[in-house]
Amino acid sequence: MTEWVPFENGEYIVLEAFLMTPDHKAAGIEKAYIEVSTGPGGRKRVMGKGLIQPFSIVTLHEEHDAIDLVVDLGGEFKYRLKEPVLKSGKVFSPDINSLVQFFPSRPWEQISREEFHEIRKDLNFLGD
Repeated sequence: MTEWVPFENGEYIVLEAFLMTPDHKAAGIEKAYIEVSTGPGGRKRVMGKGLIQPFSIVTLHEEHDAIDLVVDLGGEFKYRLKEPVLKSGKVFSPDINSLVQFFPSRPWEQISREEFHEIRKDLNFLGD
């Protein structure tokens, strides 16, 4: 697959987004959205943004190198992004939110509503 981005150019609100590890630990991303644009050579690219506690990203990485991102754009548009590229602020206080940017590192994997709910119900969110 040469085209990783299954959307047209524009901004899309993310209803729910979270990072997760293989052992079901998770951290939510608030006020998330994605921007799709066409870059050099006519190739689509995507960048997502939202708010997260950078401390939680560090906590997830302490136990696992592989962290996935799950996004719900509404309806049937639910995706799991394996090991996205994350860029976040360097505020490591546990109670401070900062901007996080996320970029896919490989093609988007669409998941069903049922799979999304199965994943979601098994998660243990940091701070809960």
